Amino acid sequence: MFSYAFDLLELDGQDLRREPIETRKGRWRACCAAVGSGCGWSSTSKHGGDVVYRHACKLGCEGIVSKRLGSPYVSGRTRHWLKFKNPAAPAVKREAEEEWG
Repeated sequence: MFSYAFDLLELDGQDLRREPIETRKGRWRACCAAVGSGCGWSSTSKHGGDVVYRHACKLGCEGIVSKRLGSPYVSGRTRHWLKFKNPAAPAVKREAEEEWG
């Protein structure tokens, strides 16, 4: 089994949601290092979101999630947390075709 996380909201009863994304990701990396194998984290890119999005689309990924550096965790979509879908990805196409009634 492999766990892959994009964010860490709580650790050992400590609420991390107000901490900046860099702190939360650093804590998750430390957890993964302590475990050894079986967990990973999403990396931070130094490239602009447009470059990352184009490459993700070329690879057939569903899209990308962008979180602003220094941002706390806030539930839902905000100006600090954005999701960009690849309309050509099979999962996104299925989602658009399904009727949610």
